[in-house]
Parts: sequence; C-alpha cells; structure tokens
Amino acid sequence: MKQILMILFAPDAYLWVMAAVMLLLTLALLWLCRRARRRWWRLPALLLIVLGWYVLVYGTFFGVSDIKVRQVEFASADLPAAFDGYRIVHFGDAHVGSFNGWRESILSRAVDSINAQHPDLIVFTGDLQNKVPDEIESHLGQLRRLKAPDGVFSVMGNHDYPLYSDRDDFQKTADLGRTMSAEQEMGWYLLNNTWRRIRRNQQSIVIAGMENDGEGRFPQLGNVASALTGLRRESFVVMLEHDPTSWRRKILPHSHCQLTLSGHTHGGQLSLFEWSPAGLRFREHSGMYYAGQRAINVTTGIGGVVPFRFGTPPEIVVITLRSKR
Repeated sequence: MKQILMILFAPDAYLWVMAAVMLLLTLALLWLCRRARRRWWRLPALLLIVLGWYVLVYGTFFGVSDIKVRQVEFASADLPAAFDGYRIVHFGDAHVGSFNGWRESILSRAVDSINAQHPDLIVFTGDLQNKVPDEIESHLGQLRRLKAPDGVFSVMGNHDYPLYSDRDDFQKTADLGRTMSAEQEMGWYLLNNTWRRIRRNQQSIVIAGMENDGEGRFPQLGNVASALTGLRRESFVVMLEHDPTSWRRKILPHSHCQLTLSGHTHGGQLSLFEWSPAGLRFREHSGMYYAGQRAINVTTGIGGVVPFRFGTPPEIVVITLRSKR
C-alpha cells in the first residue's frame, strides 16, 4: 500500500488521477442530466462541472506559481533595541522534488523573491524534499543563491527524514545523512535541537531549532531542553519548528521562546471563501497566532508533494521585529 501511495502521489501522476476523476464525474453528471425528468437542476449541474474543471486547471497551472510576499511585524519588550527593525524572511515546505519540468522556474523565482526582500536573516522551517535527497541535489545551484548577512538557518521537516522512501534501512540511514549534508553544503545552518547567537554591537538574539516534533505517525524528535541548553531566561529566542502542533504541546509550556516559526500545514493548499480543510486538523494552520505576548507564524510554504494551489498561494513571509522599549 505504501508503494502504491508513493506512485500515486508522484508530482505529476496526481494530475492524471484528478483529471480522470473529474472526467468520470463530468460524464456521470451529463448522463444524469439527460435522464432526469426535471430540467431545473441541469444548470446547477453544468455550473458544478465548469467550477470543478476551473479549480483543477487553475490550481495546477496558475495557483502553484502565484508567489505572494506576506509582511508581518512582531513586537516584544524582550527584543534588544539594536534589533528593532530586524528583518527575517521565513519560508518553508519547498518540496523541491515537485519543481521539475516547467515548474523549475517557480523555484528560481521564489529564490529571487526571497533575496529581493534584503533580509538580515533567512529561515527555512523544513520539508526541503519529498522523499529522497536526490531531489535536493538537482536544485543545489538554485538554493545556494539564497544569501543574507546573518545567514540561512533551517530545521528538518517530516519529509526530510526517510519516512516515505521504499529503500532499505541501510540506504535510508545514508539518505538522512545526505539530506543534512546537502543543507550544509548550501551554507545553511541546520539546527537539530540546538541554537546560535546573532549579535548587533553588544546585544544579541538567539535562533534556536528543534527537530521535527509532530503528532501520530510523524517524527517526534524535538527536544526543547536540548534546543535551549545554556540560554538565560532573558534571551530573545526565535524558535524554528516544522510542525506547529508542537507550539502548544512543548514550546509554550516548556520554554520562554517569544516567537516560533513553523510550516507543515501548507494552509491546506486549498481555500474556498476563506475556509481551508487545514483548519479541521490544525489549530494554527496559516498566519500569525498569539498566546499572550508570544506568537507563532505558520507559513503556507512555497511547494508541496502535490503541486496544486487554489486560494492558498505559495508564500514568502517577511517578519520585521520591533522592540516595545
């Protein structure tokens, strides 16, 4: 079953499956329209067919490339004055294995857009690949172009572990090492339950990162205590964690991190009249959420295993830090 699912949800295979489903539904509705004694419902049925095909075609060929830049501010009394106005670009869920063929140019435009924001720091919150590190290696040239004065920081997402690969255990272990090495080869600082300090004059903030910490079948490897070992309570901490469910489970109750950055949800990749199926599963699924003076930003990401977006465009988030003092 696992192998069947991996074939089914290959980046391009899904399109043919969805097109086949839509074709069958279309034929069924047309047949019912011809057989029905009451004609009043034929127009709604035809409108439903047109709407279905519109969503499929737009989401597949246009929605995936409509990259948006979302601007937000986060103010905290704990932020050192030297960092007032500090700009962080947050992106996630690249799933670069889906940027093949004509979609390869989308990744290039995303990189250009990130650099064009002139950030002080770039952070990536996981899911760089779909299944295997081979996907990353074919895009190293593009991803290596990401530059910021204080560097690029990243954490692992559930797809960055060999969970979805059908390779043997030995190869899976090797693949995990290759994924981590690829990020380091690009010059990214991979934070696996650890932290680094960013300085301005005599003041500093901390960028910390947890390994993926999800629920159910997802890896639960995040360790807040390890990620913050040696830090003082008064430190201003930006925590990177792929899965936003960890915010309420671990980060809020077991740390003082003022700002958490996550992804994972993709915003459901579909939104109709401001409703997304992601809201059925995630309490925080897209945008900025607050708990007192602390917050989490959940990005909808720039890609997906299934390259489809409708109403939830791929996004890059520019977070400007403000000191309440």
